[in-house]
Formats: sequence, structure tokens, C-alpha cells
Amino acid sequence: MNKGAKKTLTKLIIAVPLMFAFGFALVPLYDVFCEVTGINGKVFQSEHSDELLIDNGRSIALQFISTNNENMPWTFKPSEQVMKIETGKYHTATFYVKNTTNKKMVAQAVPSVAPSNAAEYLKKLECFCFEQQELMPGEEALLPVKLLVSNELPSNIKNIILSYTIFDITDYNDEALAHHEMGLE
Repeated sequence: MNKGAKKTLTKLIIAVPLMFAFGFALVPLYDVFCEVTGINGKVFQSEHSDELLIDNGRSIALQFISTNNENMPWTFKPSEQVMKIETGKYHTATFYVKNTTNKKMVAQAVPSVAPSNAAEYLKKLECFCFEQQELMPGEEALLPVKLLVSNELPSNIKNIILSYTIFDITDYNDEALAHHEMGLE
């Protein structure tokens, strides 16, 4: 092996573990980025709802938007498009979901908050987005979101948009199901 090939091999042997380590470092970096910017709905989740003080707040509008990922055939929509709420008080909203297929499917909803600086003031105490949703063929459900908007919300924010995108995360490892999906039966 010539000197140039050995040098290239050495660089590759060093580069591969570094790339692997960088991949693991991306997850905590992403969480910090989302926490700072509010992007992708990374919002505070409290296990102790009694830590949040409730007092008289101000009225704001909470708008709900639902989107299906391109490969998600379910019906998915908010029960109410807009809710008038008071900051500092608990509110519950629901989303209607229906599996319109003839097979069992599993979904995961990913939230997003706009404006992004409102995310730190939105406390979700219960949310269907915290867990995967499994529905049988034709099954429908109302999925709850229990939330509180802090009284510390800046006064210039009068409207918060809470958006959810639902994704199909069904495990299609079953070969027969994969063949059916590809029309190879």
C-alpha cells in the first residue's frame, strides 16, 4: 500500500467515528435549538400541574391547524378552529381523528407553535402528541389537548396558533403487508 493510500485510510478511520459521534450529538443540540427558538413545538411539559399558578389573565385567541403528512390517509381536524381563552386558566381542546383505511395504523402528531416566542408560555399538561395513536380500521376518536397559557405571555401576542402534523408511523416490516402495499400480491 502506498503512502497516499495509507494517509487516506487513516483519515477515513478517524472520520467515521467522528461522524457517528456527531449524529448522537445532534439530538441534544436539536432539543436546545428548539427550546431557544420554539420551533417544532418543543414546549414545556409539566408532570406536576399544581406547580402552575392560576389567576386572572387576559383574553387571547387560540387557533388550531391540522395537517396530514402526504402519506397519511386519516381524517384529522380540530373540533374548533379558534377558541377564545383566558391566560392563566386551564383549557381543553380536542381533535377529531378517523382511520379511513381497512388496516390497523399507528400515527404520531408533531406540534408547532406560532409565533415561536409564544411557545415558552404555552404549557401542555396533556396532549395526544405525547403518545402514539393506534386506530383500528374505521375507528374514530377525539384526542384531547389540555393546556394553559401563562399570564406572562407578552402583551403584544393576542393570537397563538397551535398546529399539528400527523404522520403514519405504522410498522410495515411484515413482508405480506409490504407486498400488499406495493401491489405485488
